[in-house]
Amino acid sequence: MQCDRRQLLLGGVGAATGLLLPGRGFAQSPATIGTFPDGVFADSVFVGLTIPLTGVFSGDGSDLKLGYDLAIAQINAGGDIAQSWGLKGKGVLGRQIRYKISDTEGKPNLDVQSATQFIQRDKAIMVAGSVSSSSAIALEELGSREKVLYMVGIAGSNDITGKNCQRYGFRSQQNAYMAAKGLAPVVAKALGKNIKMAFLVPDYSYGHSVYDSFSKFATEQGWKQVAKEVVPLGTTDYSSALLNIANSGADVFVNIAFGTDSVASTKQAEQFGVLKRMKLVVPNLSSFQDKELGAELMQGVYGSCDFWFGLQDTFPLAKTFVESFVAQNKYHPRWGAHIGYMQTYLWALSIERANTFNPVEVIKVMESSKSQPYNTTIGKVYYRAEDHQMVRPIPILRGKKPAEMKHKEDFFDIVEIVDGESVMNSPDFFGCKLGPYT
Repeated sequence: MQCDRRQLLLGGVGAATGLLLPGRGFAQSPATIGTFPDGVFADSVFVGLTIPLTGVFSGDGSDLKLGYDLAIAQINAGGDIAQSWGLKGKGVLGRQIRYKISDTEGKPNLDVQSATQFIQRDKAIMVAGSVSSSSAIALEELGSREKVLYMVGIAGSNDITGKNCQRYGFRSQQNAYMAAKGLAPVVAKALGKNIKMAFLVPDYSYGHSVYDSFSKFATEQGWKQVAKEVVPLGTTDYSSALLNIANSGADVFVNIAFGTDSVASTKQAEQFGVLKRMKLVVPNLSSFQDKELGAELMQGVYGSCDFWFGLQDTFPLAKTFVESFVAQNKYHPRWGAHIGYMQTYLWALSIERANTFNPVEVIKVMESSKSQPYNTTIGKVYYRAEDHQMVRPIPILRGKKPAEMKHKEDFFDIVEIVDGESVMNSPDFFGCKLGPYT
């Protein structure tokens, strides 16, 4: 049998020709789909990153960007760190990763415009990024429409792997349900069972999703809601909402705002005396909320996150990530950087497992990862086949007192690492129906 030289260059001849792949059965993938094979060149592939470097989510976005930068540089260079993840040689299937970044200001329409340009103009074989759940939903819909893989950036809404799930979208961050189910018992044990809580809820997919989940699991712990204030994204004056919260008689202030909104609302809450009367719980901590607010305000605060650099004491790949990130960027990575870093490595690993850039084959590899989990910066993880949500551990953090900090970035203790399997919603709980492969 003769094979076209172009197919040989692409890797994964079996996927292109219908040959039997070892252990995978007969391939059913089309030889041409999305930007494959046009986006796979003899020496490189292109990845498009849509990231908010300005606007409400700029802090998290900038951190996210540095995670992509580091992972791509390491993968392209090959070497010990890339090999420790299981990659072979330089690049992915012998090809260097080229990439561009578009500042989308956290606006879904700009994310879609930029990603569309990357796909149509640059033949992006994969797109990634976002710090907004609304942007992530729009991008995963674009990816499935264009048949181009989308690796979700920072995005916590249940809808992403729920009612808006897409065959071509994969998320490594825990969803709001997982985070809340992991966090609520920890804070209830620490703060008590008979607690009155007041919520500040940003008015978009993420805010409502986090509210629904945390209020559910906190109520199951015996907590009672006494106030709920819904505010627009990008609010600058929270005085009306915070006055109602201050007068609510709550014991705990649950602040769901994210990015610069989380910083502004917390500073104003302190001015209104809310933090003197109530404990602060942040279901999903923003990347630089600690630095912007300082240890005095963050001490005793409970929250969850995707990653904290203290995990380097538990997981060897986390240690190499933190050390290489600090060496390059002169600060400890937050969880935005971790998402960009880990997602890029898992994408590359999945391609090498599939032995092709054909997105259908890569998707099938990720969907079958429960039987062959990835070893990562947070231990063994896999993507659930039914909804593409990663099953992964969740760190629960508590803010340190200033006197307890070992260095200027040592803001949190990891009080628990919650097992991912224990907090998963059922695959159909949020209405996920993955679309077709082709």
